[in-house]
Amino acid sequence: MIDYSHSWISLLPPLFALGLAILTRRVLLSLGLGILLGALLLFSFAPWGSLKYLGQGLLGLVVEDGGVNTWNMSIIAFLLLLGMMTALMTLSGGTRAFALWAEERVRGRRGAQFLAFFLGIFIFIDDYFNSLAVGSVARPITDRYRVSRAKLAYILDSTAAPMCVLTPASSWGAYIITLIGGILLSHGIVDYSPLGAFVAMLPFNFYALFALLLVFAVIWLQIDLGRMHWHEARLQAFEQDSSAKASPDEQIQEHEEGRALDLVLPIVTLIIATFASMVWTGAQALQAEEAAFSLLGAMENTDVGLSLCLGGLAGLAAALVGALRQKMSWPAIAHALKIGAKSMVGAILVLFFAWMLGGVIKDIQTGQFLASLTQAYLDPQYLPLILFLVSAVMAFSTGTSWGTFGIMLPIAGDMAAATEIALMLPILAAVLAGAVFGDHCSPISDTTILSSTGAWCEHIEHVTTQLPYALSGALIAAVGYLALGMTASLSLALISASLAFLLTVCALYLWSQRLKATRPQG
Repeated sequence: MIDYSHSWISLLPPLFALGLAILTRRVLLSLGLGILLGALLLFSFAPWGSLKYLGQGLLGLVVEDGGVNTWNMSIIAFLLLLGMMTALMTLSGGTRAFALWAEERVRGRRGAQFLAFFLGIFIFIDDYFNSLAVGSVARPITDRYRVSRAKLAYILDSTAAPMCVLTPASSWGAYIITLIGGILLSHGIVDYSPLGAFVAMLPFNFYALFALLLVFAVIWLQIDLGRMHWHEARLQAFEQDSSAKASPDEQIQEHEEGRALDLVLPIVTLIIATFASMVWTGAQALQAEEAAFSLLGAMENTDVGLSLCLGGLAGLAAALVGALRQKMSWPAIAHALKIGAKSMVGAILVLFFAWMLGGVIKDIQTGQFLASLTQAYLDPQYLPLILFLVSAVMAFSTGTSWGTFGIMLPIAGDMAAATEIALMLPILAAVLAGAVFGDHCSPISDTTILSSTGAWCEHIEHVTTQLPYALSGALIAAVGYLALGMTASLSLALISASLAFLLTVCALYLWSQRLKATRPQG
């Protein structure tokens, strides 16, 4: 394979796939052509070498090191389990009953959106789990109050990764703490423990903080921009939700006497069983290493994929109990399970293509090329802003925030140690913020794909409708990092970012009101 680690050519496959997806709105075709272009570039357009590489890449998604690729297959299994669980909740009437129950307590469209928002805040175990579980609970309510699936997908996506990156007791937090510990050790920094450094970095993670605040403002002020306004206006005019795709609910006959408990019990079971499984698998790993048990240690060593599957099985069992309680026939249950599993095929195909493109991007060394660009900019006062932007571009291009963390955090640590050691934590936080922003916007990001899946929203509709909001959050964060670099003061940086937030919200609100005035809702 040709080494493109120092060439702009390494940017071609991801940018080609991303641009084509946005232009054509055909995700699988765009990802497939991006994968093909990357393979041809890696092997100098030699057909046989490129085809052999693609075959090995496809096989590697299923088989790894002579065995099953447990991570990929665990995520696929969890998706299938969740699809079947959702179908059973619909069959038993739980989805319908919960929507009727919530309708008496949730006040209007704003309340339905706040329900999704607060669920996203409190369910922070893992971003995949957050997007899919919260989507399953909130979707019946937002549908009933005629909130577009695109708006729901935006709320899911904007609470999943930002909450996970801010929470130590999450799969993201444990991974980041492990990376930070290695960086601190390599530079002889003993003032902070890895957990202490993570907590100290939280106020510097401007994008995650202001992205959450922006969701709150968007819901409260009903700020609908661009194509999001178009979808919302159509729904308010009692037209079809053009951002929605078919879900199992539309193909299954719901039981008339279902109870809200038939939806709540499976979801609560799923949450408790998943968290318990994460602690258990982490404790098993600690025991194998003969290390003392701690909750943080368990979360650092947990097997997320296996935990999701165990939680999914428990949730499916609880949903099956609800269907059997309604005395549903086994043929009806089997039919619902088939529809539920089939409903996830589209998301699984997009994930497979995204994983393949991720492998191509890794081999063509897009991340290494982007990381090398930072070496040309070593002025300490601009480092937080530069690393935020470079991490954002890397995560957007590669579709992975975790991969960006792995590449950029050690580089950022080295740059801080070589220039201004006092900027170590702010710079590391800027990398985290940039990675979350890029991942938030990227059509090939797992979290973006699963957010559209959780909301049952057309994937490209989700990407294009949330982009104005994500870019607004990035602008606010950029102001904060520029002020941080120039003043070296967290207080002044937060004040600057807060002022930028207020100005941005005012501008977005006025834009939204102008759209509503020029395009009446029916």
